[in-house]
Amino acid sequence: MAHTSKIILCSPEHRHEALLHLAKSQSSKGQKALTEALKSMTKAPETAWQSLWISLERGRINGVVWVQRLPQNMAQLWLPNVQGDHISALIETARHWVIQQRLTLCHIELDPEATQQRAQLIAHGMQPLVSLRCLKAGVDQRFPAAKPFTQLHWAPWDLLTTAQEHALMTAVGHDSLDCRGLRDILSVNDLLAGFYGQDPHAPAHWHALYVDESPSPIGALLLAPRSEINRWELMLMGLVPEWRRLGLGGHILNHALALAQQANALELLLSVDHENLPAFNLYRRAGFSEYAQQYVMAWRG
Repeated sequence: MAHTSKIILCSPEHRHEALLHLAKSQSSKGQKALTEALKSMTKAPETAWQSLWISLERGRINGVVWVQRLPQNMAQLWLPNVQGDHISALIETARHWVIQQRLTLCHIELDPEATQQRAQLIAHGMQPLVSLRCLKAGVDQRFPAAKPFTQLHWAPWDLLTTAQEHALMTAVGHDSLDCRGLRDILSVNDLLAGFYGQDPHAPAHWHALYVDESPSPIGALLLAPRSEINRWELMLMGLVPEWRRLGLGGHILNHALALAQQANALELLLSVDHENLPAFNLYRRAGFSEYAQQYVMAWRG
């Protein structure tokens, strides 16, 4: 006789068990990411947990889904990498909640091997957003023959006014080949909030690139220390359109590597859109190698 699972909002007394259930079904990389996400919830009010649901069969948890609210009306979906009608029901519950809350975006990050999970999410209205190559390089690597642009200098990001910050991010994103689907959905405010959310020290390691005597910056470099793994991450590097294709990419990348090396990091990590072949080739010439791939899917609320 078949038993029907029941979907309910997770009560506080079942929360610990539910989160353990969710963590056990993640990859090692997913478990680390989930641990970091849960750290941010240690002082969260009870209302912050109103998007954690469990599936019960004969009184026991057999599935969990969590929509983690993020800044700027965004969210991340966490669900077990297993199949079944109860998981489909959990996904549909989460989808309806995202729509009801009118979230701008709710995303999930998947490994390439998660083909069944990807198909299941597509069946519930999720759309592929971006496909990323994850790259790494030792901090002693350098882009060969980078031009010595002596008329350029770096300034701390926090010296920018809010207007300058927004203008620079808008210009750097103009006609960029990185994450075009994401840029079509999110505003500059959304993107900046996302970067700030990824680095608790931001903007301590963010930099603006200037040409001597120019009042406006021509480039951006956003770095984030990942001290728990003794690495640094390059979250964003870019130039305003009129300063592209002049050989400055290698100059910026070498500066990022040098800063990570000065901080005694072992490696510099970054992600690049599969469609951004010019950037990928730049990184490869600087000694970066691919160590993983990642797919990002999303609901638009």
